[in-house]
Amino acid sequence: MGDMELAQWIIRIALAAVFLFMGVNHFRPSTARAMSAMVPPAFKARVSGKALVRFTGVCEIAGAIGILVPFTRFAAGIALVLFLIAVFPANAYAAEHPEKFGRAAFPFWPRYVAQLVLILLVLLAIV
Repeated sequence: MGDMELAQWIIRIALAAVFLFMGVNHFRPSTARAMSAMVPPAFKARVSGKALVRFTGVCEIAGAIGILVPFTRFAAGIALVLFLIAVFPANAYAAEHPEKFGRAAFPFWPRYVAQLVLILLVLLAIV
């Protein structure tokens, strides 16, 4: 195994751990309530915030597992990239309302940069 392959495995394992932890966290009642509140009102008009939080939790868990399995790695990685793009509006909404979300209202630009870094790491992990 070369240096690049080893680096990719380390990145995959780290990403899988992060996405698995976050995905499972979506099912903790207090965290799920807070995340549901972060769903922008326009989205809640179509589907419940609670359902979206559970769905995104399942997506993160599936992505965490999928990125470790060679056969599903590429599809899981692309799905995680799309996922990170799709959930960004909720993060931006929280950032706009720090009085409502407290510590969860991570400032917009650092959150944006963090999302980009995660997307780049996922892409690096699947190539």
